[in-house]
Amino acid sequence: MHLDVLDLRNFYYRTNLGRVAQRAIRDQVKQIWPEAKGQTVAGFGFAVPLLRPYLADARRVIAVMPGPQGVMPWPAGMANVSVLSEETQWPIPTGLVDKLVLMHGLETSEQPSAVLEEAARVLGPGGRALFVVPNRSGLWARRDATPFGFGRPYSLGQLEAQLKRHGFQPETHRAALYAPPSQKRFWLKTSGMWEKAGRQVSSYYAGGVLMVEVSKQVYRPTGIGVEEKRRSRLNVLDGIPAAGVEPA
Repeated sequence: MHLDVLDLRNFYYRTNLGRVAQRAIRDQVKQIWPEAKGQTVAGFGFAVPLLRPYLADARRVIAVMPGPQGVMPWPAGMANVSVLSEETQWPIPTGLVDKLVLMHGLETSEQPSAVLEEAARVLGPGGRALFVVPNRSGLWARRDATPFGFGRPYSLGQLEAQLKRHGFQPETHRAALYAPPSQKRFWLKTSGMWEKAGRQVSSYYAGGVLMVEVSKQVYRPTGIGVEEKRRSRLNVLDGIPAAGVEPA
């Protein structure tokens, strides 16, 4: 079940804990994708906190928000790039996207397979997608005071297996949100220290979210049907006499 867009907005933009979470995850995204100059960047779910670094240089930025969640204008003070969409019918042409981010879109969907099919459809050749989901072993998935306490949390193995079933090849992975999901001042002020320490200790178990970057697998057609088709192209010449030879 998707969270309401107003609850997501209030968490990320109006609470100290939400700002800490936004910064921690976005810093990791920027390390994976330092720039997107001239590229098309899209987000699904509530990925807008992670898209802002690409507004200046990207060819276009598109924020797709699912109908059950609702939509809000974004970014503030600029031309709106967010759009309300069906989960399984994104208003994006096939193969258009170079970089795709999903946050609060996969784990809260009642149709995760269909969401992944759409993600594969819109991702172009050579494109990359980044999936941000609650970590099953982390503290953030165990508290419903944050958006990461809703939906289905994943282990790294579970997430990668699901992505592979839909034609994605995992390339890199990491975690974020190592500080406890607490509004207490001590944890908020020391969050940066916990992020640095957590990445040195564990990349899977302690972080509140898992982040998996993938590419889309493109298969060369193989099989009996393809071989038969290749042979049939040669058969069209059967019965035509060679040049200079009279038919019998």
